[in-house]
Amino acid sequence: MKKIFRLVAAVAAAALAVTAFVAPSATAASKVKVGLAYDIGGRGDKSFNDSAAAGLDAAKKKFGVTAKEVTVTTGSDSERTDKLRLLAKAGYNPIIAVGFLYAGPIKAVALDYPNVQFGIIDDASVDLLNVAGLVFAEEQGSYLAGVAAALASKSGKIGYIGGVRIPLLQKFEAGFVAGVKATSSKAKVDVKYVTEFPDFSGFNDPAKAKVIAKGMIDKGTDVIYSAAGGSGAGNFAAATEAAAAGKKVWTIGVDSDQYLTASAAQQKNMLTSMI
Repeated sequence: MKKIFRLVAAVAAAALAVTAFVAPSATAASKVKVGLAYDIGGRGDKSFNDSAAAGLDAAKKKFGVTAKEVTVTTGSDSERTDKLRLLAKAGYNPIIAVGFLYAGPIKAVALDYPNVQFGIIDDASVDLLNVAGLVFAEEQGSYLAGVAAALASKSGKIGYIGGVRIPLLQKFEAGFVAGVKATSSKAKVDVKYVTEFPDFSGFNDPAKAKVIAKGMIDKGTDVIYSAAGGSGAGNFAAATEAAAAGKKVWTIGVDSDQYLTASAAQQKNMLTSMI
């Protein structure tokens, strides 16, 4: 069970690690019931949640596991707790929570279900034997995105749009800015966040992100990196409108290869994605 849990958790987190683990037998895998709890936006956000969904789909196809997916709508701790309890009570094991906001709820539920294995993406604060923290070096990938941005920029004006001003997103920011500066000391990085803590709507407000991106573009920014979950769609929309007006603006996606889920018009402006 622990081997299967590690496999599904890693795949759901990054959709890259399927081959990193020894496959269980078809019989063993078919008995595994995976629970996946999405953050706000759920499957179809073309970003953070969709990365987990892609991993789950790969695990279902390759190993025949069964699964149940749930999504929060209000984003309250009580709702998150209820969703996790629903999965645990129904016998799903392992259960993977998408996003650090599940930290409190997953600790509470894991204590009540010690024989269920839990995983939480982007958090390592829960110190329980049956909870695995699935964390990444976001600043390193963001550094490379910064290098790419600096090389692509003609104006030397580059933008970073974070979803919410929290330490996790500031890691993305720090790596990105460092990459830009290491490549072009004269380049300037305009940093903006969709919302301030504790308002987490910044991960699912593309309209506000679009306003921020347009403001950057109006000031001459020609490359914008958005690490903002579903809000990143606003950045892509702003760049598409700029292109229609004869202004080239490159965008950088996050969490998955967003080129693959973008429209044809958006793809023309996509420089890369930080996965």
